[in-house]
Amino acid sequence: MGTTGDLDARVATSIPADSSLFRGRWLGRLSYEEAWDLQKAMWEGLVEDRAADDYLLLLEHPHVYTVGRNGNGANLLVSDGRLAELGARRFDIDRGGDVTYHGPGQLVGYPIVRLADSKKIVPYVRAVEEVIIRTLMDFGVESYREAGYTGVWTDEGKIAAIGVRVSRHVTMHGFAINVAPDMTYFDHMNPCGIVDRQVTSLKELSGSDLYMEDVVEALIPHFQEVFGFEGAEVQLGAFTRGQGRPRSFEVDELVAAGTFSPAKRAEVPVVLNGRLAGEPERPDWMKVKAQMGEEYRDLKKLMRGLDLVTVCEEAGCPNIYECWSQGTATLMILGDKCTRACGFCNVQTGRPTELDVFEPFRAAEAVQQMGLSHAVITSVNRDDLDDGGSEIFAQTIREILNRVPACDVEVLIPDFKGDRDALERVIAEKPAVLNHNTETVLRLQREIRTSASYGRSLALLARAKWANPSGAVKSGLIVGMGERREEVLGALADLRAVGVDIVTIGQYLRPTPGHRPIDRYVEPEEFEEFASVGKELGLAHVESGPLVRSSYHARDSLDAAGPSVPVEIRSGR
Repeated sequence: MGTTGDLDARVATSIPADSSLFRGRWLGRLSYEEAWDLQKAMWEGLVEDRAADDYLLLLEHPHVYTVGRNGNGANLLVSDGRLAELGARRFDIDRGGDVTYHGPGQLVGYPIVRLADSKKIVPYVRAVEEVIIRTLMDFGVESYREAGYTGVWTDEGKIAAIGVRVSRHVTMHGFAINVAPDMTYFDHMNPCGIVDRQVTSLKELSGSDLYMEDVVEALIPHFQEVFGFEGAEVQLGAFTRGQGRPRSFEVDELVAAGTFSPAKRAEVPVVLNGRLAGEPERPDWMKVKAQMGEEYRDLKKLMRGLDLVTVCEEAGCPNIYECWSQGTATLMILGDKCTRACGFCNVQTGRPTELDVFEPFRAAEAVQQMGLSHAVITSVNRDDLDDGGSEIFAQTIREILNRVPACDVEVLIPDFKGDRDALERVIAEKPAVLNHNTETVLRLQREIRTSASYGRSLALLARAKWANPSGAVKSGLIVGMGERREEVLGALADLRAVGVDIVTIGQYLRPTPGHRPIDRYVEPEEFEEFASVGKELGLAHVESGPLVRSSYHARDSLDAAGPSVPVEIRSGR
C-alpha cells in the first residue's frame, strides 16, 4: 500500500500565490472542446490580471479520450472508427501524462490557480491528491498515493487520475474522479500508460448508488481547506440526482413531447390584478407610459412594409416606445419561431418555417432607410439548421455594410449549440459588437434556458474575443427570476474573467401568465451596485437598470466602453 493523506499543511498553504478567494463552479455536462476553451480563457484572465480570483471548474464530459505530452496514442487501443462507434472522441493535449478517459459519471476538476512558485508543481500535485483522498474518505473509501505514480489509488485499483500543466505561474487541466462511470470505456486503453494495474470507481467500492451532487459538495470545502483559501464563492448548476445536464432535444422530439402543442400553450394560470399567486406588486419605477408618436408609427409601418420582425415586438420589450420614437429597433432574423422554449421569453416557440434567403437584403434596406449608425440584429434559435443560421447572420452583416459602410453592426446571437465554425462564420464579418446573453446565474440555467448551458455561453464569449479582439464582446443578465445578489456578482466576475467588455442587467417582466413568475422587483439601488461592482471588476461598461434590455442604449454602451474596446473603422466594401 502507498502513503495515505496528511499532506504537510505548510506545503499546501504555500501553493496559491496568496490567500485569495476561490470561485467554485459546477457546470454540469460540457464538451471537452468547450471546457478546454473555457479553461484557457480563465487561465488568460489570471495571467493578464483580468480576473482577481482563482477558479475551480467542476464538470462532466461526454465520452472522450485525451492523450498528454508523455503519450503518442499507442496506449489508446481502438481505431478512430471504433471510437466513433463508441460515441467517443480523441484529443491530443498539452498536459503531462499519457492517455486518460473522461465521460458521464466521472467528476472532472480544473483548478485554475496562481502558484507562488511555478517550480512547485510536485507539491501542487500532492495537494490535489490530498483533496481527492479527503473527499473519498467522506464516503468511507480509504485511498492513498502510490510511489512512482501520479493519481489516487485504492486496494482495488486507481480511482482518480491527475494531469496538469503550469504556465506563467497559473495551473491548467486537473483531475478526474471515477464516481460512477461506465467502466467498460476503460477497457479501450491502458490508463495513463499503465498496463498492469486496474481501475475502479467510487460506486464499485462503496457498493451503493452515488450522486455527483454529493461528491461535488464534499470536494469543494476540502479544496478550500487544503489550498488554504480564506474564502470561497461557490455556484452550483442544478442537479438531477443520478443524471448530468439534460441533453439538447431535436425539434421533432420537442413536438412529440408537446412543447409546441396548442394545448400546452393554452394552459393559462389564474391572474388577479395582473399578478400570479405570490408575485409582488409592480413598483412605480417599472411603469412605462406608451408614447406612440409619429416616429413610432413610421417605424412600425416600415417593418411591416419590408416584412421584417423586431424582437422589440416579439419579446414585449418595455422600452419599445422610447426606442422606436428615437428611430431605433432591433431586427430579428431567421423567422419568428424559436426551436427552444425558455421560461422567460415571449418569442413564439414552434416548428420554424423555411429559410428566407432574401431576409438579409430587406434588413439592410431597413437600416439604410432608418439612417442608422448602429444597427442591432438578433434571431430566434434555429437548432433545426446545420449551421444554426450563422450564414444568414453573416450575410446580413455584409449587406448592411455594403449599403451603409459607416454603420456599426451589433449582433445578438444564439449559442449555435457550441459550433465553433458557426460562430467564426459570423465573427469573420467583423461585427462591431458580438452579443450573446448568459441570461441568468448558473444555478437557474437549467430551469430557465432550454437546451442552453452556462459553460457553453462562457466558452462562446471567450472564443468571440479571441476571434475578433478589436470588436466588443457583450452579454446580458435578467434579474428578478429567483437569483440571489451574490450570484449576480459572481456571474459578473465570470463574464469579466473570460474577456467580456459590456454587460447589460435588467428586470425580468413576465410576458404572459404562462411564463415564469416574477420572484422580486430589484431595487434601483441594487442595479447601481451591480454597475459599480462590474466597473471594479474591470468591465468596460455595465448598463444596469430596471428597464435595461440587451439592445437598450446599444450605441451609448459601446461609446461608454471607450477606447478599451476599439472598433474597426470601415470605409466600405
